[in-house]
Amino acid sequence: MESRYNAAEVEQKWQQQWQESGIDRTPDSPPQRRINDRPKFYALSMFPYPSGNLHMGHVRNYVITDVIARLKRMQGYRVLHPMGWDAFGLPAENAAIDRGVPPAKWTYQNIAQMREQLKQLGLSIDWDREVATCSPDYYKWTQWLFLQFLDAGLAYQKEAAVNWDPIDQTVLANEQVDSEGRSWRSGAIVERKLLKQWFFKITNYAEKLLQDLDKLEGWPDRVKTMQANWIGKSVGAYLEFPVVGRDDKIAVFTTRPDTVYGVTYVVLAPEHPLTPEVTTPESQEAVSAFIEEIKGESEIERTAEDKPKRGILTGGKALNPFNGEEVPILIADYVLYEYGTGAVMGVPAHDVRDFKFATEKGLPIKTVIVPEDTTDVGAIDQSPSEAYTEPGIIVNSEQFDGTPSVEGKTKIIEYAEQQGYGKARVQYRLRDWLISRQRYWGCPIPVIYCNTCGTVPVPDKDLPVELPESVELSGRGGSPLAQLDSWINVDCPCCGQPAQRETDTMDTFIDSSWYYLRYSDANNTETVFAKDKVNDWMPVDQYVGGIEHAILHLLYSRFFTKVLRDRGLLNFDEPFKRLLTQGMVQGLTYLNPNKSGKDKWVPSAIVDPSHPIDPDTGEALELLYATMSKSKGNGVAPEDVIAQYGVDTARMFVLFKAPPEKDLEWDDADVEGQFRFLNRVWSLVTSYDPVKVSKSSGELDKEEKDLRRAIHTAIKEITEDLTGDYQFNTAVSELMKLSNALKDVKDKTSAVYQEGIETLVLLLAPFAPHIAEELWSCLGNTESVHQQPWREVDPSALVVDEITLVVQIMGKTRGTIQVPAGSDKSALEKYATESDIAQKYLEGKEVRKVIVVPNKLVNFVVAK
Repeated sequence: MESRYNAAEVEQKWQQQWQESGIDRTPDSPPQRRINDRPKFYALSMFPYPSGNLHMGHVRNYVITDVIARLKRMQGYRVLHPMGWDAFGLPAENAAIDRGVPPAKWTYQNIAQMREQLKQLGLSIDWDREVATCSPDYYKWTQWLFLQFLDAGLAYQKEAAVNWDPIDQTVLANEQVDSEGRSWRSGAIVERKLLKQWFFKITNYAEKLLQDLDKLEGWPDRVKTMQANWIGKSVGAYLEFPVVGRDDKIAVFTTRPDTVYGVTYVVLAPEHPLTPEVTTPESQEAVSAFIEEIKGESEIERTAEDKPKRGILTGGKALNPFNGEEVPILIADYVLYEYGTGAVMGVPAHDVRDFKFATEKGLPIKTVIVPEDTTDVGAIDQSPSEAYTEPGIIVNSEQFDGTPSVEGKTKIIEYAEQQGYGKARVQYRLRDWLISRQRYWGCPIPVIYCNTCGTVPVPDKDLPVELPESVELSGRGGSPLAQLDSWINVDCPCCGQPAQRETDTMDTFIDSSWYYLRYSDANNTETVFAKDKVNDWMPVDQYVGGIEHAILHLLYSRFFTKVLRDRGLLNFDEPFKRLLTQGMVQGLTYLNPNKSGKDKWVPSAIVDPSHPIDPDTGEALELLYATMSKSKGNGVAPEDVIAQYGVDTARMFVLFKAPPEKDLEWDDADVEGQFRFLNRVWSLVTSYDPVKVSKSSGELDKEEKDLRRAIHTAIKEITEDLTGDYQFNTAVSELMKLSNALKDVKDKTSAVYQEGIETLVLLLAPFAPHIAEELWSCLGNTESVHQQPWREVDPSALVVDEITLVVQIMGKTRGTIQVPAGSDKSALEKYATESDIAQKYLEGKEVRKVIVVPNKLVNFVVAK
């Protein structure tokens, strides 16, 4: 009996029933793997920060993963599809400062709100495995894992630069420093200050992280390239330049040892310990002023490609041991102490940056490589107009003259090792991971400092080291934890003497580097996770998230997995088999080209679309698609779309509008189109009466054969679209084709039509789960549609009995006819000749030639 589609009613009904029945609960891992055990599938979306509200980007991410999870269940897999919260971080502290709300309260309120929003999306999530990284039940194990790193020698302390607000006397995160280098709160010029901080030795795993990228066949090449570039392997030489008049040596790493005879200066990082040692008294004032000038600059500012490189002579000199020449020592902003050796050799004749720097500073330029086709080596230009960076022939390099430069690299390294000047070395751009944060709302680092025992790990039995609740957050005066004596002061667990806790908390990337492992055994209170369970569920079969996490989160997760493997906690090498980086959701956006910064965006809510002008200035606005954000005022609230159309329509739209890896342009008309499609499906199914199905007489007629072909074509195409490179948009198109084929059928009492109606609902289920569940129930079924097996293709149904043959006269199409499939050329010519079309157009004409293209067309060439 046909009725009206009420999306809100249907969705509320089934969400309640799913929750009560526990249909989405994860099946337990089998105690021992058996041959007939169902295979596992772990589908995971990157968990969100609980900001309080879902946006359309969230909706797209989670719906994509949900379709995959629902499909795999129907295909017979044991499915793990969990959700949690990346809940530590700066926004909660800011909320506490601005609104006087404790970070924990603010965070848990947001989690509760977002959890309800997620449930409204009809996601088949196992909420029994929910984790929140700010919960002591979770960060107890984050701390335990830190101690695993410490025990393995992979956690250590050293001094590192931080952003320091001299007015508020506090450390700032990079995002708290504006484009002018000022503190977001006090407005002070931010300084760089050295603090003793904790690091993880990710560089110990650099080579393995690089090599194992080849194992990630299910990852986008773009992401693997980004990680490889971030790791940045370089093969070259470690060389030492003695400081004239001192016993010290300046160490450099170079990938171009073939140019070492062309070194005309050496540059130290301003922060290098040797800088004050090599600076002469007459240069002291200028050097100190230069160091003060760049103190507040970030690493990004100092190394920016488009920024002029600044440097100054120290007055000191270094000796090039290869040729005995003394060269000046400078300091420059583009050399960072934390990277490499903190010093570089300057070869301006063969490096673009060095050439520009040397030219501006009036430093010597010495050519030591020339093109291979150079005929007169004696006429080498020692005042070149640009750097020569290609391979060539070595010159002006004593015994290496005439050697091809590529071969010369190896020979000069061998010579350096023989003479004690240096050695071959592999170096990585990747640096150790600074994990210390001078913040409150983060996971406390579980170590204690004792004057007698030194750095002491907190015993396992005392974990978690919980965050104190009675903390005043003002954004001033250093770490909030450092100001709480009652929390800091403890007894040493080794000797019992008075000691102090570490007051830094961990980088929130630590929390997200292992959360996917915890889901395998989320409620275990005895250990971080049971080894058999983590090895059963891991690795994640499909990971879905934004491209913005391509480097740090994914690299750190890979690092964690490898460390925990080496600690014997798990038995796999990589955490994520397949990775899908979904595109952004973009909205129609208004831009005032005459304004700059955030002011250039004009919220769409205050613009008349028929006459788009800036309400403040009256200037004409430009219209474009841009990523939805609060600052642009171009967002579409998921709850508004759901209220108007329902969740299933929203799901169908985000799946249909664009391939998952591409950006999606929001269009209200297309949303309306998906709503109309679901209404058509509703009418089609609810108007069907399975009681009136007639018994099959055996042989199918043409209409039934055509319909069955459409049914199994849909099964085939949709299954392929949901396998490998996901193409949800074309899968939705196939659903529409099947719906249209069913609508056009005249006999709606056949068994084939019944198969088509049931198949449409089953294929729709992963995409629009609520309406599919309701329609499946309307068809008289008592078990959930989501517990039904995915339909299999019947290859025989795809076989075509007849084909459409085009009939042409002199290359012009005059009509089509149906002919038996598989007919040979002579048969096709016969069918075409005898057709009414040929009879009509060939009457009275002489056929000179007949061209037959098998299974496509017959073309008659006639005399003119």
